[in-house]
Amino acid sequence: MGGTGSVKEVNIKADMPTADAAIRRITYNLNNAKMLGTKVLKIIHGYGSSGTGGKIRIEARRYLGEQKRKGFIRDFIPGEDFSIFDAATRGAFQLCDDLRRDPDLDRHNNGITIVIF
Repeated sequence: MGGTGSVKEVNIKADMPTADAAIRRITYNLNNAKMLGTKVLKIIHGYGSSGTGGKIRIEARRYLGEQKRKGFIRDFIPGEDFSIFDAATRGAFQLCDDLRRDPDLDRHNNGITIVIF
């Protein structure tokens, strides 16, 4: 299970894009990760209590919810839920053991979202 490189990380907030531009980046990275057989994609979108960062987080998770309903992704875990006490996180460990070593595990970081393929 797992293996090196099974978690890909992408920072979509680096240059503070608009929410629309951020969703385009997420779409590109989801398609690319799926094509390459990536098991887990860690999206760094920022948490922003207001303004751009917050809007990106909200829109990113809404979009990921759509992708899950369409069956394009298996699941996603909001960073604040990414914990050994969370059932979805423990399920993700079964698919990708490398997640156990992620520095954001149990950090309740709502500036990230973990996508499971």
